[in-house]
Amino acid sequence: MKKHHILIVEDDSDIQQLVSYNLIRAGFNVTCADSGEEALECLQRESFDCILLDLMLPGLSGIEVCRYLRKNKKDTITSAPIIMLTAKGEEEDIIVGLESGADDYIPKPFSPKVLIARIKAVLRRSEQGKENKGAGYRQTLTIDNLSIDPARHEVRLGEELLQLTMTEFGILTFLAKKPGWVFTRQQIIDSVRGYDFLITPRAIDVQIFGLRKKMRGAGKMIETVRGIGYRLKTSREEEDGEIS
Repeated sequence: MKKHHILIVEDDSDIQQLVSYNLIRAGFNVTCADSGEEALECLQRESFDCILLDLMLPGLSGIEVCRYLRKNKKDTITSAPIIMLTAKGEEEDIIVGLESGADDYIPKPFSPKVLIARIKAVLRRSEQGKENKGAGYRQTLTIDNLSIDPARHEVRLGEELLQLTMTEFGILTFLAKKPGWVFTRQQIIDSVRGYDFLITPRAIDVQIFGLRKKMRGAGKMIETVRGIGYRLKTSREEEDGEIS
């Protein structure tokens, strides 16, 4: 079985060695970069299955690297999932990291076991998307002017292609499969992340916030149902005056 290749972007040598040691023990291939610039050079030379990206780096910050990768992912650099490693655990910092295109975040200090579990979770989602594409899975979901193509991992709002992270794409697809249905935060977590993934309901709120922002005016389609969770409503429901 092919080993997954992980890029660790971390300027603290002690943390870099600790993470590398644990990932190699877990069966991963590992490449390390000490800065954002070096990370981009690595990504130009070879492909990776997942990127662990420190937020605070010399030169280009982790946020700048993440934004660059997501903006240019169609220019063949990478669309690999990104997990942000950060000593900044404040809510605002987490939101900025997720909005920049990261698929997940892990505040320092962290457990190597939790880190490995999260890497495996994002890899499973990434591979499932590839399998669907390889199997010719073409069931496009269309709601109003929103179109979701699971095979291409694309979301279009009218003619505009939205740049979503894997997690945002998963949440939107999950809600769109049953428009009008109300789902709890835990149901969304279980669907998108997997039952072994350690994440809080608050993190789902952050992802929904980022998703609405990218959808701009259409973001109101994702409705908060107070005390329960979220649902994706259609224009027909608005015309009928449906109230939850």
